[in-house]
Amino acid sequence: MFSEEQRPTLQADPNVPTDTGADRDSAPIAPSPEPAAPASSLSRRHFLRGAAVAGGGLVVAACTPGAAPGWTFGPTHDPNAQASPSAGASAAPSASAAASAAPSASAAASPSASPGTPNLPAGWSDHDLRAQEKIRRFVGNLSGPLGMGDFLDEPLGPPTEDPEFTKVPQGNQPLEPTLDGDTKVFDMTIDEMDWPIDAVMPPLKALGYNKMWPGPLLRVTEGDKVKVNFTNNLPETTGVHFHGLEPEDFKQDGIPFVTQKPIVPGETFSYEFVARPSGSHMYHSHHNATEQVGRGLLGAFIVDPKDPAERYDRKYGVTPGLDIVFIHNDALGGFTINGHGFPATTPIVAKVGDRVLIRYMNEGTMMHPWHTHGFRQRVVARDGAPLGSAEFYCDTLGVNPGERYDTIVECDRAGVWAFHCHILPHVEGLDGMFGMVTALVVLPA
Repeated sequence: MFSEEQRPTLQADPNVPTDTGADRDSAPIAPSPEPAAPASSLSRRHFLRGAAVAGGGLVVAACTPGAAPGWTFGPTHDPNAQASPSAGASAAPSASAAASAAPSASAAASPSASPGTPNLPAGWSDHDLRAQEKIRRFVGNLSGPLGMGDFLDEPLGPPTEDPEFTKVPQGNQPLEPTLDGDTKVFDMTIDEMDWPIDAVMPPLKALGYNKMWPGPLLRVTEGDKVKVNFTNNLPETTGVHFHGLEPEDFKQDGIPFVTQKPIVPGETFSYEFVARPSGSHMYHSHHNATEQVGRGLLGAFIVDPKDPAERYDRKYGVTPGLDIVFIHNDALGGFTINGHGFPATTPIVAKVGDRVLIRYMNEGTMMHPWHTHGFRQRVVARDGAPLGSAEFYCDTLGVNPGERYDTIVECDRAGVWAFHCHILPHVEGLDGMFGMVTALVVLPA
């Protein structure tokens, strides 16, 4: 999600008082635990090396946790108040179960002004320190190279930790198929797992394909014969739907009791189809889906056009390695981007002159309007279909549940630019940013 060597590339009712995220922000500072897993193929060294030559400042925006049905926000006016998820009367039992797995506020780690805390700068209050600490965790020891030391080093001193995204495991890892004649074969497992939303909260009881969230990035070419074998390691039944594809045989559509029997624990089920149409598609559970998708059973399925001239690198000059899969959800763990909430989200790193492709995929239960600071987005496809003469520019793009949009950002200025959902209760509270927030980091050419 960062470079060629790094592919893949990186509730809530707003009328209800806010924020299970506010609770985590008001807890005392605690050291980050050891990472639950290595940061996969994302190259921390590449980011550290590249960012060291940057001269801009880093600004980011944030998001609120918890949006499975039955979640509400805790109060924002009292940073020390304990907010508790409230089960809505209409919430399905499975949704409530997912919501109840959310981390408790007592396990959070953010700064709190106490007798042992350095004196606050003039005009600051406690919540400023907590908000600053969120950005310090996101940027880590890159604050100096990115030109942010003048507003992140005081009063706590320069950050010394690595950026938080390097401390959490990453999903979206490309899975290479094997060949059975002229058929591309992917072997997948469906697993229970512990998954950290960030580096300081306890891991959550999640689900994943090949033990990652999002699941492996599957990529083929239009017209390829594809076979995907799923082995169910869950203690319950499931099914897998390839969202956006158009199989000839409806029995390959992955909907238990509509197209097949459920995949029982221990069973392996194979889906076979010809990959079409081209575009940005998804795969996810379609059985007990509120809980199973909400807990992580989702992934990206990319079908490249058969005609090379129609591919984004040739048609629009998208920079190699900057084809970004951007899957967002709003259930387990709150508002997440690719399985993590701010400040553990992965920034998009480019350089001046690059063109970045962002493939938005909404696997959540509500619409999210994605706002890029500093740059407009050129919207070139919706639900895998090229827009052609209907292409348009915007800086805020609403993506509904199930929708996919492909947009291109031309990076003509260096700096660190905020990039976030613009439903404000999803991104920022009294104690700073959280949830659906990341940044577009543009390094000098």
